[in-house]
Amino acid sequence: MEPNSREFYKQCAFQKFCNTVLHNEACDTHRELRRHKAKEVTFSDMTLDEARQLHTFDEYFKREAAETVFEKAGKKITPKLLLEAIRTLPEEKRKAILLYYFEGMNDTEIAELFNTSRSTIQYRRTSSFEKLRSFVGRVDTGDKPTESISYFRQIGADVKSYAI
Repeated sequence: MEPNSREFYKQCAFQKFCNTVLHNEACDTHRELRRHKAKEVTFSDMTLDEARQLHTFDEYFKREAAETVFEKAGKKITPKLLLEAIRTLPEEKRKAILLYYFEGMNDTEIAELFNTSRSTIQYRRTSSFEKLRSFVGRVDTGDKPTESISYFRQIGADVKSYAI
């Protein structure tokens, strides 16, 4: 079937319209690229002052150089002291403390992990505070906790290495 002249005229007009739109879009794109290229400056063409304005310094890690110190009841507690105190705990109590406070697990989840009762985990966790408190008190008063230092040397690993 041969299209009649009226339909043929419509097809030609639509095709012309589509070609015009595509041509105008191509011209706009080329014009925009030329405008961007005219404004573009390479790093080698910049002055030293201009180049210095393009960076920033991250202040986040500067705080790590200064050790955080918590002071409670006249006792200074540093992260290193806390780490050493946690290392003096028996393994099951240390794991309960680390999982509860650093991994965010509750007593029931920890009990399921170790196949013990929830009350056992709670006892391990709460009784650990007395040992931690006495360790911090001995260090603060200058007493040498000899058994804890030997235990510390025996373990010799970081807190985070106690993956359970």
